[in-house]
Amino acid sequence: MLDAPESSNMRLLAHHDLDSNGFCGEGTALLRTKGRSYLFVANERGPVNFSVLDVSDPTHPKLVNQTRLPHDKVRSNSLAVAGDLMLVAYQVSEPGVQPAGMEVFDVSDPANPRSISFLDLSGGTSRGAHWLGFWGDRYAYLATGTPDSRPTHPKDDQFVLIVDMAEPSAPCEAGRWWLPGTQMDDGSPPPVRHTKIDTGFRPHNINVYPERPDRAYVGYIDGGIVILDIADKSRPSLVTRLDYHPPTPGMTHTVLPLFEHDLLAVTDECVRPNGADYPKLLWLADMSDEESLMIVGSAPMPSVEEHSRRGGRFGAHNLHENEPFEWSWQSQDIVIGTFFNAGVRAYDVRNPYQPVEVGHYVPETPPNSTSGVIQINDLFVDADGIIYAVDRNGGGLYVLALEA
Repeated sequence: MLDAPESSNMRLLAHHDLDSNGFCGEGTALLRTKGRSYLFVANERGPVNFSVLDVSDPTHPKLVNQTRLPHDKVRSNSLAVAGDLMLVAYQVSEPGVQPAGMEVFDVSDPANPRSISFLDLSGGTSRGAHWLGFWGDRYAYLATGTPDSRPTHPKDDQFVLIVDMAEPSAPCEAGRWWLPGTQMDDGSPPPVRHTKIDTGFRPHNINVYPERPDRAYVGYIDGGIVILDIADKSRPSLVTRLDYHPPTPGMTHTVLPLFEHDLLAVTDECVRPNGADYPKLLWLADMSDEESLMIVGSAPMPSVEEHSRRGGRFGAHNLHENEPFEWSWQSQDIVIGTFFNAGVRAYDVRNPYQPVEVGHYVPETPPNSTSGVIQINDLFVDADGIIYAVDRNGGGLYVLALEA
């Protein structure tokens, strides 16, 4: 329990509990259009599907729409917004349940998203899509199962799926890639399971940037850092992989390239409460030789002893990923991320061997928290340095200003 916020070089501008439905996932997207700004937030769990807020005045966010899921066995953990389109990922609690896959919305009227198509990925062993990325070009990238997937292990049931969005009313598969050995009859032996904490060999975030449109930077959970050659979308291929765990626990989540410094900022997601899977850190990796990646440093964290006693998860999770929009924060020097009960934290990584914290904000425990502590889950940072951070356990939206 934290009775008062903790802060350094960050201040709270506003808070919104999303009408007591502030259980937020890791889909947080901003859209500026027609002189206004809208924030879209996916939910960690139902009954809410997603929320839309008018944040034209970030000190007074206004909830303008909130949709509901059809039942309690599906969640919309991830979404992405670009141009007039919003894509929402649906993952179900057990294979065979529907809807599982990706829904496409027209957001030309941002306060009133209109469904225009659905890519059905249900059936067989598929639980649907856990995460998706879309930046307004022709392709979307999903961490998902498919009706025809045949995983060698139940925890390896999702892989990289590239979806052609040339016709938004009829999205279709363009290509797929999985870690060799994680699908039946792919000619490779299954990967060796992690013995202490087995979180699976499957992708999480799949990031693609205009600086290298032929590359996808993938956090492959227990498989580590993966860089794919996607010049031919129909045949993605492995460029390199760095698996640095064990000895540390797995769950590589986000791989953010910092091209000006030939660096990767990499997070390992904390998935156990009370520090049980520590260390879950923000790592810095040298990618000057793309085929020979090397971890060179990690961002300093607050006391593990203290934060483990607070309850809930403590460790790294999502980063602001320098999305290629004019309203998105773009920095090769400052990395801003979410750290569950350690809140939002910003780091100067110009010296990757000794990153320096330049700001943090940890909200007090929300009144309806299911874990008794804040669990900051995801964020988006706008071009003005305004941080939109969300909590997964009831706290909703926190709007912050970075003053470093």
